[in-house]
Amino acid sequence: MSHPLSKDALPPATLSGEGEGLAHSSGHFWVLALGSIGVVFGDIGTSPLYALQTALGQFKGSALGPAEVIGVVSLIIWALLIVVTGKYVLFLMLADNKGEGGILSLKALAQRALGQKTTLVFFLGVAGSALFSGDAMITPAISVLSALEGLKQVDVNLAPYILPATIVILVVLFGAQSRGTARVAAFFSPIMVIFFAVNAVLGLVHIASAWSILGALSPLPGLGFIHTHGATGFIVLGAVFLAVTGAEALYADMGHFGRRPIQAAWLFIVLPALVCNYLGQGALILNDPKAVANPFYLLAPGWGLVPLILLSTAATVIASQAVITGAFSLASQAIQLGLLPRLEIVHTSPTQEGQIFIPRVNRVLLIGVLGLVLLFRSSDALANAYGIAVSGTMVATTALAFFVVWKLWRWPLWAALTLTGAFLSIDVGFFIANLYKVVDGGWVPLTLGAAMFVVMWTWSRGSQILMIRTHRDSIPTLDLIKMLDKSKPVRVPGTAVFLTNDPTSAPSSLMHNLKHNKVLHERVVLLNVRTETTPRVAASSRYEKTSLSPDFMLVTLHFGYMEQPHIPRALAAMRKAGLKFDIMTTSFFLGRRTLKTAPNSGMPLWQDKLFIAMTKQAASAPDFFNLPSDRVVELGAQMKV
Repeated sequence: MSHPLSKDALPPATLSGEGEGLAHSSGHFWVLALGSIGVVFGDIGTSPLYALQTALGQFKGSALGPAEVIGVVSLIIWALLIVVTGKYVLFLMLADNKGEGGILSLKALAQRALGQKTTLVFFLGVAGSALFSGDAMITPAISVLSALEGLKQVDVNLAPYILPATIVILVVLFGAQSRGTARVAAFFSPIMVIFFAVNAVLGLVHIASAWSILGALSPLPGLGFIHTHGATGFIVLGAVFLAVTGAEALYADMGHFGRRPIQAAWLFIVLPALVCNYLGQGALILNDPKAVANPFYLLAPGWGLVPLILLSTAATVIASQAVITGAFSLASQAIQLGLLPRLEIVHTSPTQEGQIFIPRVNRVLLIGVLGLVLLFRSSDALANAYGIAVSGTMVATTALAFFVVWKLWRWPLWAALTLTGAFLSIDVGFFIANLYKVVDGGWVPLTLGAAMFVVMWTWSRGSQILMIRTHRDSIPTLDLIKMLDKSKPVRVPGTAVFLTNDPTSAPSSLMHNLKHNKVLHERVVLLNVRTETTPRVAASSRYEKTSLSPDFMLVTLHFGYMEQPHIPRALAAMRKAGLKFDIMTTSFFLGRRTLKTAPNSGMPLWQDKLFIAMTKQAASAPDFFNLPSDRVVELGAQMKV
C-alpha cells in the first residue's frame, strides 16, 4: 500500500504535467495568467459587490457590533482560503482529465477510476451539472443588478432606471453571443486587472482607519461568531457562501489556460485583492455601521463613485460572459457524453476550438435570466436564491473526487476519506446553511436544476432503451454479409457510408436501402462514431478500421467529449493513410427514426413523451457531423419507444 504522499500515489497529471502543457509550451506563463483573470475570475471577483452587504444585512441597529463585523469578515476570508484556495486551486486542479476540469470531466475520471459506469457516479455527475446550470442563470442577473444599484448612491431618483438598464444590458450581452468572444476577450483581462487593483487600493485605504479589522485574518473570530450566534450565525454562513460561488468556474475553465497560470493568478493577484477589499469594507463598517447598506460603493470617494459604478458594471458583464460561455461548454460536453440531444453548435473562432455558440442554450439562458430579474427585481432578493444550487454542485464535486483520489491516485482508503471528508464536511455545512433560502427564492435554482436533471436522465435512459431495442430487432452484421454473398444483390459503383451506433448490428439505413432500392454499392463502410471519456483524442488514435469482407469495412472514429465530430475531416485523414476514399463518389446513408410511445417501454408515459419531444429538438445528423448535404441520403423508419 502506497503512502498518500508518495510519488506512486500522486495524481497522474502531477507526474506527467498534463493540464500545464499550454503554459509551458507557449513560454508566456504570465500572459496566460493575466488572460485567465478576464475569463476565469469574473464571477468570484464581483462577489464583493454583494457578499458582505448581504451577510451583515441580517443584523439590525445595535445588534451589529465590532465582534459581528470582524467575525463575518473572518468567515469570508477563511472560506476563500479553505474552499477556493485549498480545495479547488491546490487540490481539485490536480484532478484534470487531459488538462480539462469541471464536474463532467471529474465524472469521466471517476468512471475510469472505477473501471465501469456506476449509478452513484452518474447521479453525482448529472446532479452536479444540473445544479450548476441552475445557478448559471442567476449569476448574470445578480451581478448586473448589483453593479447598477450603485446608481442609487449617486442619486436616489435614478432607482427606477436600474431595472430597465439591467434588462437592456442583458439583452445586448446575449444578443452578441453569436458573434463570438474572440474580439471582445482581448479587452476583458485589462478591465478585470484594473477592477482588482481598484478593489485592493480601496480596501487598503480604509484598513488604516480601523486596524482592528486585521483580527479577521485569524479564523478564531469567525469560529467564535458561529458559536455565539447560534441559528443566526448559521443563516449568516449561508450568505458568506456568496463570496465563493465562482469557485466551480476556476475548475471548469482550467482547460482554457492551464492549471499553473490560473493558480498563480489566484494566489498573487485575485486572492490578495479580494482579501484587501473585504477587510476595507469591514473597517468602513466598524467606523460607520450605517455603511452596511452598501459597503462596496461607499469605499469610493465622492468623485470616484461614478467611475467605480462603470468599472463594476463592466466587470459584471465580463462575469456574466464567463458564465454564459461556461454554460455552452457544459452543454457541449453533455451532448458528447450522451446526456443531452444533439444541438446545433456554432464555432465562432477559426483558431480556438473551445469558442462555441449554442443558439438554443443561449435563448433558454436569456429567457431564464430576464425572468429572474423581473421576478426578484433587486440583488438583495436574488441573493436569497443564489448559492444553494452551487453549494450542491460542490458537494457532488467533492464526492466524485473521493473515487479519483482513492482508485485513480491509489491513496489508502483512510487518507482519501480524511482529505475528501474534511472538504465534504465544509461543503455540506454550506449546503445546509443555504437551505433556509429555499422558501425565499432558493426554490428557483433548485427547480431549474431538478428540471435539467430530469432532462439529462430522460435522454440518457431513453437513448439506452432505444439502443437495446434497435440491437434486439437488428440482424448481426456478419450474418448479413453471409446472406448477401448468397443472394448477390445488384452492385453499383462508388462507396456507401452507413452511420451506425451499434457496429455489431446491421444499420437500419442499410436494411432499408436493400429493401427499397434493391442495390448495394461496390464498397460499403459501416461508420461508428464514439465519444471517449477524454476531452480530446490524438490524431494518431482518431480511427480504427476492420475489414469484415472484401467489400465491407467497419470504421470507428474516436472523438473526445470536448471535440466537435467532423466526419469528412477524419475520413480525409484516413485517405492520407491509405484508405480508398473519394467524397465525390461517396454517399452517406443515415436512418431517420420517427418515435412513437409504447405501452411497455421501460419508462413512464410522461418520460416517453419528453424523450420523443427532445428527439425532435435535436440537430440533424448531417449538420452535427458536418456531412456535405449533397452527399447525404436519409431513410426513414418508425419505431416505438
